[in-house]
Amino acid sequence: MKARVHVMLKNGVLDPQGEAVRHALGSLGFDGVNGVRQGKVIELDLAEGTDEATVTEMCEKLLANTVIESYSVEMG
Repeated sequence: MKARVHVMLKNGVLDPQGEAVRHALGSLGFDGVNGVRQGKVIELDLAEGTDEATVTEMCEKLLANTVIESYSVEMG
């Protein structure tokens, strides 16, 4: 069983990496990009029977800094 966790900075939290990507895109001639938010994807290979509640607990305790980041979980 696999799970995919998407972690993003919350709205209102500055994203310097996203800004760097936006500036680089502009330098390459892609002028239509007004903003970039960068995040991360964590793929977990789980033992059979591991439920979404357990993955959520993993996120709350380690995988995401819930003060400044939000996350979503895809099981499958």
